[in-house]
Amino acid sequence: MRAAWVLLPALAALSAYYVYLPLPGAVSDPWKLMLLDATFRAVQQTCHLIHYLRLSHHLIVLNYLICTFDKLKSVSSEDIKITDAVFDGVEVRVFEPPAKGDESLKRSVVYIHGGGWALASARTSLYNNLCRIMAESLNAVVVSVEYRLVPEVCFPEQYHDALRATKHFLQPDVLAEYSVDPSRIAISGDSAGGNLAAAVCQQLSKDEDLSVRPKLQALIYPVLQAFDFNTPSYQQNMNMPVLPRYVMINYWIDYINGNYDLAHELLINNHTALNVGRALSFRARLNWTSLLPPSFKKNYKPVVQTTGTAAIVERLPALLDVRAVPLLADDATLARQPRTYVLTCENDVLRDDGAMYASRLERAGVPVTLDHFHDCFHGCMIFTVWPTDFSAGVQTRNSYIKWLDENL
Repeated sequence: MRAAWVLLPALAALSAYYVYLPLPGAVSDPWKLMLLDATFRAVQQTCHLIHYLRLSHHLIVLNYLICTFDKLKSVSSEDIKITDAVFDGVEVRVFEPPAKGDESLKRSVVYIHGGGWALASARTSLYNNLCRIMAESLNAVVVSVEYRLVPEVCFPEQYHDALRATKHFLQPDVLAEYSVDPSRIAISGDSAGGNLAAAVCQQLSKDEDLSVRPKLQALIYPVLQAFDFNTPSYQQNMNMPVLPRYVMINYWIDYINGNYDLAHELLINNHTALNVGRALSFRARLNWTSLLPPSFKKNYKPVVQTTGTAAIVERLPALLDVRAVPLLADDATLARQPRTYVLTCENDVLRDDGAMYASRLERAGVPVTLDHFHDCFHGCMIFTVWPTDFSAGVQTRNSYIKWLDENL
C-alpha cells in the first residue's frame, strides 16, 4: 500500500512532465493542445518502434491508428448526399446539398486534405465533417480528393492524382452532371493539401485546352517551400505542438523519397547554400526579408550557408521542382492565378510559407486575402469535434467559409 502511495505521485509527475510544454501566452486552449501533442508524440514513438523492428512502415501504422480512432466519432448528415466516385482513376468523395427552389446551378469547391502527403483521408470524420459543413453552409457541391499517400507512392504521384481528379471534374459534362456553375468553382486545401491545391492551380492556369478554370483558390496554412527551413516562423515555432520543424522536414523527406540522414543538412539549409548553382536563380523568390511584414520578421536573421552540399539537389531534384514547391513559381505563372485566400497561424512553422506566397501573388497583381490568426496553431481548422474540439478550429473554419461565401 505504501508503495502505491509513492508510485502514483511519481507516475503523475512523470505524466505531467511528458505532457507539459512551454507555449506562447496567446495560444488557444493551451492545456488541450498539450494533451493533443502528447498523444501524437506517444503514438508516433510507438509507430517508429514498430518501424525500427521492421514490422511495418511507421506511416502506415500511424495512418491505420488515426483512421481507427476516427471511426469512433464519425459525423453524418441527412441533408447532404455523400457519394464515393472515381474521377479519371482517382477516388473522390462528393458532398451534394439538396436543390433549393428554382435554383438550377450550384457553386463548388474541390478540396484536397492535409496530412503531410502521408496521413488522413477524405473519408475520415475530420475531413468528412469539414466538407459536409462547407456543403451545407455554402450550398455548394464539394469534391474531396482521395489522393494516394506516402509510402505507397511519393512525389509526383500525389500531385498527379490531385490534378487528374480536378481536371476531370472541370469538364463541362461532369459539371453538368452535378449541376455546378462552371464560373463559380474554387480549389482549396489545408497543409499538404494546400500545397497540392496551389500546384494544381498553377498548372491549370497554363493549360490552354481547358474551357473551365477555377474562380478562386483558398489555401489553409499551406506548405509551399523546402528551400529555407529557417524562416522566422520555422525558427520561432521549431518546437511547437502538432508540427515541430523536424517533423515537417521528415514529411518533406518522405514526400520526395529521400533519406532521413539528410535531415540535418536540410535543417541548416545546406541544400540551398550559395555554392549550389541550381538554387541561386530561385533565391530572390523566397527572400523573406523583403516578402514578410516586420511583425513576422521580428529580430530573426537569415540562415544562408556560403558552402553547402550541392549533391543534395542532384539526389533530390524535387526540392527545386515547382510542382512540389509552388512558392518557387515565376512571376508570370503567379500573375495567372485566381483570386486567393491564404489562412496562416502565428504558432505554426508554415506561417511564413503562406505569407510569402500571399505577398508574391499580390505583387503579381492577384487579389489576395491574408487571414492571419495570432492565437492559432497548425492543423487547428479540422479540430472541431470532441475530444479534439478547439475554439481555434471553429474560429478559423468560420472565417474560411465566410470568405468563400462572399467571394464564390
